This record gives sequence, C-alpha cells and structure tokens, in this order.
Amino acid sequence: MDLRLQGRKALVTGGSKGIGFCVARFLAAEGCDLHLVARSEADLETARRELHRSHGVRVDVHPMDLARRGAARELASRVAELDILVNNAGSTPRGTLLDIDDDRLRAAFDLKVFGYISMCREFYRQMQSRGRGVIINILGNGGEAPDAGYIAGAACNASLMAFTRALGGRSDRDGIRVVGVNPGPVATERLVGLMKTEASGRFGDESRWQELSRGFPFGRAATVEEVAATVALLASDLSSYTTGTIVTIDGGMVNRGSLI
Repeated sequence: MDLRLQGRKALVTGGSKGIGFCVARFLAAEGCDLHLVARSEADLETARRELHRSHGVRVDVHPMDLARRGAARELASRVAELDILVNNAGSTPRGTLLDIDDDRLRAAFDLKVFGYISMCREFYRQMQSRGRGVIINILGNGGEAPDAGYIAGAACNASLMAFTRALGGRSDRDGIRVVGVNPGPVATERLVGLMKTEASGRFGDESRWQELSRGFPFGRAATVEEVAATVALLASDLSSYTTGTIVTIDGGMVNRGSLI
C-alpha cells in the first residue's frame, strides 16, 4: 500500500534497534527521510548504513541521551521542518514497589515520561508554526492493565497515555495529530534476553525460553513488523482523522485482566 509519505521527514527516538529501527525501516520504505536518535553512536551508524543501502533515503543520526535536561531543545534546534515524530526511547524496569528504589524509578521517568513530554513540547511548537505534523508516542500496555509486579511500567505508561489523550484532544486546532501506540510483548532482542534469563532460572535451560510464550495470545509475542506497520499507517494521511487516542497491539491481552 502506498501511504503517500514520500519526501516527508521523520524523527524516531530509540531508532537504532528493536521497534524503533523497524519503524524507521517502514518509513524509509515509504520514502521518508529520517533522523534517528539513540545513545550509541555505533548502533546508529549501523542503522544508518542499512537504511540508506536498502532504501536510498537520507538518514541523519543523533547520538544523545534524551533523559538529559535540555536534550530535546538541542535536538529540535538541529532538526527543522519535521513532519513526523515517533517517541520510542525508554524502558522501565520490572519489579514491585519494594524492588525498585527511587533512583531507578526517577531514571525511568526522566527518560520515558519527561523525555517524551519534552520532545512533544519542542516539536509541537515547531509543527504548530507550520500548521501540520504527526506525533506518535509508543508506550506499552502496562498502562492499561496495571500490574504490581511491573509498577514502574504501569505508572510511566498510564501517565503518558493521559498526556497523549490530553494533547491530541485539542491538537487538531493546530493541524497536528497526536496518537499513542500500546504494544504488548514484542519479540525484540531485549524481550528475548529477559525470557532467556527467566527460562534459565525456571527450567535451568535458557534455550527453553520460547516455552514462556505459550501463555501469550496466539502463543507468541508480537513481531516488530506488526507494531511498525501500524505506526506507519497512523503517521500517514490515511489516518488523518485519528488523534487523541491510543491504539493497543497486544492480541487482546489487556482484556484478560492480566498481563501474563
């Protein structure tokens, strides 16, 4: 399907690996020029070479820590006339309230919650001046089905869900759309690593990690492509009446009343 994104400029945070890189790949395939942000310059350069080789689009990379105060403003000063912002950088630790100390919780909020909000503020201002733009916040279904064993994820993602709905509820006045995407478990390198660790502890054999997927919808985690395809569609004018809402991609998991 032609999403009519040819020539548009997109910025993807956490864009060197996992969901972020796959989103960048889908947008590049549609003809978008890209700006990728992540902490590792080496990983960004690898991603840049692959995307340019495969799709011939322009790819600029920005190695930086978006948890740092002022990073979003610095980035916005480098990237002008942005059409699409995809906020994807950030992860939250698993554990209960008693497992996670203040330092770990604040670090998660600094990168994901305050990082997303700062990026939205800076690029919303820029998009507002042009009267158009799309912001997509990739969150996580932990905000929809709060779990005491993933309390940081519940707090971070629920906060950003409310923020996304509030901002997107009036952004139409400025010609801007703001949408959230809530993936459930996605078969990224990070998830596979966590499942191998769990399998090693539970079964004494990390190679049995796939057995832990049996309780997931359809007996598996989502693929990064399934999430990225939805993000690309939401970024396009084919979704031009979609704003202030959250799209959940978790195989119906939140409707089970549990994340496992």
